[in-house]
Amino acid sequence: MKHIMLDLETMGHGNNAAIAAIGACEFNLPGRVREHWEAKPAEFYQKVGLESSVKAGMQIDTSTILWWMQQSDEARKSTFQGETMPLGDALHEFSKWIESIDKDVAVWGNGATFDNVIIRSAFKAVGLPVPWSFRNDKCYRTVANLLPKERQPVFERSGTAHNALDDAITQAVYLQKVWKELGL
Repeated sequence: MKHIMLDLETMGHGNNAAIAAIGACEFNLPGRVREHWEAKPAEFYQKVGLESSVKAGMQIDTSTILWWMQQSDEARKSTFQGETMPLGDALHEFSKWIESIDKDVAVWGNGATFDNVIIRSAFKAVGLPVPWSFRNDKCYRTVANLLPKERQPVFERSGTAHNALDDAITQAVYLQKVWKELGL
């Protein structure tokens, strides 16, 4: 089975939070995100027009706006400036990207009630099928926290914090380290 790490940048934290960016990378367990393949592993990044997220029924909350105002200029620029794509088109492109990797993928999100739940809500809101089985939803945060603090690997950030693709890569690399430490 192929593995995908998903990270969303959103304007809320509920099940139907408006999506601002979708980032994902392919990875293996155990192994490495970039060095495992001769060619660069598959990566996906797309900024989403917030207006299209809201029109689809996704929601923005004030606390998240205030939180974004406290993040780095680089994080805000990488998420909110530049070209965006309507939510439905972004999800369609994400589906095509996943299907180009494999029909049977495990999709890891950061938290049992965050990334995977929100993106599933978004697929439903725009009337598109989710391109992976609900049985293949995985929780990065749960596995990352299985080790006691003294056995946890060093967490090394890749790129900009709160850039969806950089966060997905960072989480995939850390998950691989935890997986190895757990002896799985």
